Amino acid sequence: MSHPVGSLAVMGFEKALSYMSIVIAALVITLFLADLVTGVFGSYYVMDALFIIGAALVLWQGIETVRELR
Repeated sequence: MSHPVGSLAVMGFEKALSYMSIVIAALVITLFLADLVTGVFGSYYVMDALFIIGAALVLWQGIETVRELR
């Protein structure tokens, strides 16, 4: 299968963005889970739960995108 020259560079950029979104979402989950458990940042339970759910959705989308780009 032949690809235009620019398409390989674009696919690499899309993979890099997907991996960055996975890493950032994992960091957000870790941060807000730590706040939920320890209460370091004020322990707003609803906000912590919503951020964890939102970051989990972004994490799932990033993983699915990487799998699709293979």
